[in-house]
Amino acid sequence: MEDRLARDELSVFLESGIYRFQNSNFIFVDPVRVLNLSYSRFRVSPSGYYRRFFDHVKKGLDNRDCLLNARKRKRKEKKSRCLNEKELAADQRHQVTKPLLLKAHGSLLQATDLLSVMGSLNREIDSSAGSRWVELPNDHQSLIEHGGVWQAPLYEITLKLPESSPSIEVAGSSFKNRVVPLFNNLVVNETLNEVEAEFLDHQYILPRESCFYMSDLRMVHNLIPATASSGFSLIVIDPPWENGSAQQKSKYPTLPNRYFLALPIKKLSHSKGALVALWVTNREKFHRFIELELFPSWGVTHISTFYWLKVKADASLISDLDLFHHRPYECLLLGYCHGEDDIEDLKILEQTVPKDQVIISIPGDYSRKPPIGELLQEYVPGPTLGRCIELFAREMTPGWLSWGNEPLHFQESQHFTRT
Repeated sequence: MEDRLARDELSVFLESGIYRFQNSNFIFVDPVRVLNLSYSRFRVSPSGYYRRFFDHVKKGLDNRDCLLNARKRKRKEKKSRCLNEKELAADQRHQVTKPLLLKAHGSLLQATDLLSVMGSLNREIDSSAGSRWVELPNDHQSLIEHGGVWQAPLYEITLKLPESSPSIEVAGSSFKNRVVPLFNNLVVNETLNEVEAEFLDHQYILPRESCFYMSDLRMVHNLIPATASSGFSLIVIDPPWENGSAQQKSKYPTLPNRYFLALPIKKLSHSKGALVALWVTNREKFHRFIELELFPSWGVTHISTFYWLKVKADASLISDLDLFHHRPYECLLLGYCHGEDDIEDLKILEQTVPKDQVIISIPGDYSRKPPIGELLQEYVPGPTLGRCIELFAREMTPGWLSWGNEPLHFQESQHFTRT
């Protein structure tokens, strides 16, 4: 019976990219499979998506080299100073969470059917170490830099849309160009398929029925709907928390905590309330800020905490679970932004949203989160799915509004292959 259920679950996984472990709150997500459900003429390349964690293949490093590097990090960690008050609190929080994460990882190691699929991915990447390695060019456009210059209001993006209908695209249909402002403007793909776009000789792929609004934090209030009844029922937020690693690697600019207080979460929410999902690292400073200041200022009640556990293609953790400053997981705090029927909706969410759910996946590029929008939509209150928005987005999702200063970052064509 269990073998049959496992086979059924694997079949679902191969189609959806989501594997649910039996009798638990543990889920494995294959980001590439999930993302490719949004495209018909393009595909996200696995070797491109996972390149950050397969660089040792490209550089000719074997597992022994990786193990030695990990041991050096552990030795360095042992020589560190005594923990301060906040670090002790963070470690205590970690110790409470650790058994759950170990149990989730153990479930992964026992899922032999899933491991075989992950192993095929590992072999695919390993075989790419030679001439077939997909090397992404380093000529990314800095959308943040373009948005900060005086010419920003003049920049335009060209959308290649089918002429037949704005909502229907068929093979062999002719296309027409639509030129619209790129910054401080809602750019929409209303078609049922992805649309190619061009900005300064760079190509982008916009998923079906999606839209983005690219601006800095000062313009976020332009997203507030005219009426609360047309607000958002699901709000996902991935703030650029202050992060020394991000700054050193020049990955993206970060913001002090106080800036996030200005986000108009209450005004963005639907009149019936909204499910709010906030990504946060393991720094105690951020957790305290969220609990004492951020959620209260937004009018959000914390309901549950999900954990994103990061593994390699061989199912091992990307780092030691107890490595203090490089723990292999992040947190997703789920809350409810109060609406008209606070008590009833809050009770429903508290009953339906699982406690301590663990989402396992192989990470992509730096700070790229796994696509879990579909998972979160299961818990949105109300009889029908409402509007969804991601704040500080660096990637677009079908049916969603993506806002930030670089929502097209991972939509650049170099991340895709044409089918």
